[in-house]
Amino acid sequence: MDLFNKKTNPSSTSTSNSALSQSSSSASTSTFLFSTSTSAPLAYRMSPRTLEEYAGQGHILGKGKLLRRAIEADRITSLILYGPPGIGKTALARVIALKTKAHFEKLNAATAGLDELRKVIKDARMRKAKGVRTILFLDEIHRFNKLQQDALLPDVEEGNITLIAATVENPFFYVNSALLSRSQVFELKHLTEEDILRVLNNAVSDKDRGLGNLKINIGEAALRHIAKMADGDARKALSALEVAALTTETDSEGNINITAQIAEESIQKKAVVYDKAGDQHYDTISAFIKSMRGSDPDAAIYYLAKMLYAGEDPRFIARRIVICASEDVGDADPIALILAASALRAVEFVGMPEARIPLAQAVIYISKAPKSNACYRAIEEAMGDIEKEQTMDVPEHLKDSHYPGAKKLGHGKDYKYPHDYGGYVEQEYLQKKKKYYKP
Repeated sequence: MDLFNKKTNPSSTSTSNSALSQSSSSASTSTFLFSTSTSAPLAYRMSPRTLEEYAGQGHILGKGKLLRRAIEADRITSLILYGPPGIGKTALARVIALKTKAHFEKLNAATAGLDELRKVIKDARMRKAKGVRTILFLDEIHRFNKLQQDALLPDVEEGNITLIAATVENPFFYVNSALLSRSQVFELKHLTEEDILRVLNNAVSDKDRGLGNLKINIGEAALRHIAKMADGDARKALSALEVAALTTETDSEGNINITAQIAEESIQKKAVVYDKAGDQHYDTISAFIKSMRGSDPDAAIYYLAKMLYAGEDPRFIARRIVICASEDVGDADPIALILAASALRAVEFVGMPEARIPLAQAVIYISKAPKSNACYRAIEEAMGDIEKEQTMDVPEHLKDSHYPGAKKLGHGKDYKYPHDYGGYVEQEYLQKKKKYYKP
């Protein structure tokens, strides 16, 4: 049975749905949304049931905030929730499912087909005719293609369904603009270390759903290490705590003593949230370039380390460094481009992990170098003129005069060779005077 199939109005559905509605009355709704079985993962068992239990996201769920007011009043409109894994998108949907008096359905876009979606919508129309709202929680909406997303549009617009969609990808890249315009988009942020500490402490003490029935001794240092290395991901933190609790031998008194070393082994190397084709990729490289341009070597090195740690192609990074050296430093320090090009060659010649060193050298040099975008502005303005204005002909005296018949055409006539004049001589090089280079 789908954990999200909460039927709250038996009279509004078919006979089979009525039976399901009765089994999921308010007294037993939590059994459909949560599991207290020890076989279920701790992260799932500890999913928040109320807004008070929900950790983080104060910018949208704090007292008096729009989304919180809508949930508390059971007046949810279509929503798109996006953000990295483990920060509470699905958990928030569970909270809404417990709070709402509407019929609640859940689909996962990775596995649901168009036929399944059409059936949900057909049933929702029938409920609407009987005065019952339907909320559809669609997880991983970015996995729906255009046709599947288009199938949602008419019913979202007509109010046959209220859509709550979740995605780890930026919806402005992956969701149809028409669907976006009919929904409120909320970005969920990484949980803070304090948010995750609260989640961990609740899990240690909770006897109904957590580890409270075990004699766990875990110090502040061990908890903080897990919270820090989870990198804003509550699911990862709870999984690490569960591994530590279930794999640590008890002492003679039955205590489970989780030390800092055990905590380190349980969480191991953190997985940096970094999708090479999504927001994290573009946001990080943007911050990287802007930090070098802004002459902050520490920030630039941090973003370099983040990209390398996450497995970004070092050649891609090196190419961006070359561009920055020319665009943002330019002739204020021409050595920057030479060093950047050398770093690119070093990456191809040496490879990782040693290539991180010449990359760091180039990044720091460019960050500290004087800045000038005069070369960049010059070529941009010239390209703009080429695109928008009438193309200027080459003056006759500058045209090639080295082929038979060129002189008869007047090509090269009256050209002044600068070296005959000490290296510089005044003459026309463009039909119309232009000023592109402005040092």
